[in-house]
Amino acid sequence: MKNYCTNQPNGYLESIQKGFIAARTYDLRVSHGIGTREEQIARLKKEFETADAIVVGAGAGLSTAAGLTYTGERFERYFFDFARKYQIKDIYYNRYIDAPKPVYSKLLSLLNDKDYFVITTNVDHQFQRAGFDKKRLFYTQGDYGLFQSVDPKVQETFDNEEWTMRAMEAQGFVRDETGIFQVPENGTISMKLPTELIPTASNGDPVTMNLRTDDTFVEDAGWHKASAAYFDFLYRHENLHVLYLEIGVGANTPVIIKYPFWQMTRDNKQAVYACLNYGEAYCPKELEKQAICIDGDTAEVFDKMR
Repeated sequence: MKNYCTNQPNGYLESIQKGFIAARTYDLRVSHGIGTREEQIARLKKEFETADAIVVGAGAGLSTAAGLTYTGERFERYFFDFARKYQIKDIYYNRYIDAPKPVYSKLLSLLNDKDYFVITTNVDHQFQRAGFDKKRLFYTQGDYGLFQSVDPKVQETFDNEEWTMRAMEAQGFVRDETGIFQVPENGTISMKLPTELIPTASNGDPVTMNLRTDDTFVEDAGWHKASAAYFDFLYRHENLHVLYLEIGVGANTPVIIKYPFWQMTRDNKQAVYACLNYGEAYCPKELEKQAICIDGDTAEVFDKMR
């Protein structure tokens, strides 16, 4: 497990590399866990109660379970104009509203008295909105709530919440009684911003979202602090009874969460790997006895564990 701790240089990159290499050594056969779904849920509940530490690895499926969709009615409500004119398909406004379903808060209630840490590829800030301790979170891929310069040499990010709210108002959106922006009754949205609202970095450069889409992603001081905290947590618990809880992680970036979780579980016979995923709950056959695989709605699973 030493390859995953902060004693090693470039811990984040090394963990990805080691996870990828480790995944290639597994028997290609997979397992969907041992026992019925109800039995596996009961086992997961017991693991929550008995584990020395819980490492949560969360992917997009967790936010989907919480109702944060990026297409359909919600997308059309806020971005119909830009979608039709510019074919924009992303909805970073999700960063500034609570998820429709309380899945994140249910997870927090299960973790409240536990020693836990969260690593996530999600960029919608929903963990903090639900009340998770920021010191126990590592957002590996960025945050919709941060801007960075288009020049990656400028190693800084800055909060964009105030700008986002002003930009929504400038286009004609109006807040309802709950503080949520809605399309005005006349349906008129300007798709324009005054010149003074065009955001720039501290050096005057244009800005872009702080999202890992290519090698220009800025890993600022906050990112490195969170990374160090995560790998320190792994190091301090590496030989204990650890539950590696993977939720909603797909096949797009398995080297960040899924493969390292498999590797750390294989390295520690006291560890348990749990996978909650709608339609994709599986583990390597060789980890079957250390694994819990639950296919289905995450919110429903959490309800049965309370």
